[in-house]
Amino acid sequence: MDKTKLLIVEDEPTLLETLKYSLERQGYDVVTASDGVRALSSAREEKPDLMILDVMLPGLDGFEVCRILRQEMSLPILMLTAKDEEVDKVVGLEVGADDYLTKPFSMRELLARVRAHLRRVRLLREELESSGQADDGSLNGGAVFSFDDLVIDESRREIRRDGGVLAVKPKEFELLLFLARNRGIALGRSLILERVWGWNFDGGSRTVDVHIRWLREKIEEDPARPSRILTVRGIGYRFDG
Repeated sequence: MDKTKLLIVEDEPTLLETLKYSLERQGYDVVTASDGVRALSSAREEKPDLMILDVMLPGLDGFEVCRILRQEMSLPILMLTAKDEEVDKVVGLEVGADDYLTKPFSMRELLARVRAHLRRVRLLREELESSGQADDGSLNGGAVFSFDDLVIDESRREIRRDGGVLAVKPKEFELLLFLARNRGIALGRSLILERVWGWNFDGGSRTVDVHIRWLREKIEEDPARPSRILTVRGIGYRFDG
């Protein structure tokens, strides 16, 4: 069986070597890059299972690297930053990061988060296989939710509106799918975070609000007066279709 491959992007040599050494000791196949341009080429060539991406990089910064890769692939991206400001976390999430760690951090916490994200990817793949995934990667099963002009296709991992496929980030799709599965039920932000992002994600409820705003901009006729994803005061959100 092939080893799980990780890509570490960090421009501080000592930290880069420390991360590489620690993750290789855990049995991972580790490749590295020290700037944004190399990060893009390495991700495209190596097809890693997960990326650990520093924000402050020469050339292209981590935010730009993340934004570009999110249009090309759906691997988990764990961002590292020396800043502990909410605005940096929000920007990272808006360009598609899955998780955040603020420097300095413990290696134990990093390893725990890496394992958690890889476990979610593995479980998702198992769910897709159990729903009828063919050897060529196509899907023969999976739920399809239809709400007038809106279609959520679990098998194809697509959201379509008026017949056209919407450009959505992986977490946007997972969030809308979770809402659709619980149509008409008021869901708290903490529950949404746990089910969509995982129990150990520490981005806070603001993460849910940001992704809901993105979805409304794409699926609502008037995002300022939503009719599909409604805010339930004091609780969270409800999807009415």
